[in-house]
Amino acid sequence: MKPTGRLFRRLKDATGATLLEAAVITPLLLLLTFSIADFGGLFYAYLALENGVSQATRFAVTGNTMGSLSREDSIKAAMRSATPTLTIPDGAFAFQNMPVGGTSWLGGTGGPGAIEKVTITYTWPLMTPLLRPFFPSGSLTMKVESMMKNESRFK
Repeated sequence: MKPTGRLFRRLKDATGATLLEAAVITPLLLLLTFSIADFGGLFYAYLALENGVSQATRFAVTGNTMGSLSREDSIKAAMRSATPTLTIPDGAFAFQNMPVGGTSWLGGTGGPGAIEKVTITYTWPLMTPLLRPFFPSGSLTMKVESMMKNESRFK
């Protein structure tokens, strides 16, 4: 038998080809699957934050407080109750207001008739190892804010 005949038979033999194809394709499919899950979670967190900050600002403009909590702590509690699946640290909150007739933002919550602004800065850690290098510190920082005018009379 000629050496070329043996070579052709070996090349025609497909034993193990399926295993090799699976070994090449499986990591790519897993990367795609985990990336989709990562971005789905990221999208969920962003939408939850948008809704939560809107609810917190709606509570803030009433001037009400929850029990013995301060006004800022009450707004934080309103935000956390609107986003129960996210853990939002106290440092993620920022409160600003623009007094009636004012032209610049001041720190803290405002009084009657002022424009209230609640800002949340939240960090979402990525779970897919191959995506982490594309983001600073392996996470994505989102900033959401909402502004509304305070009611003219607080309770």
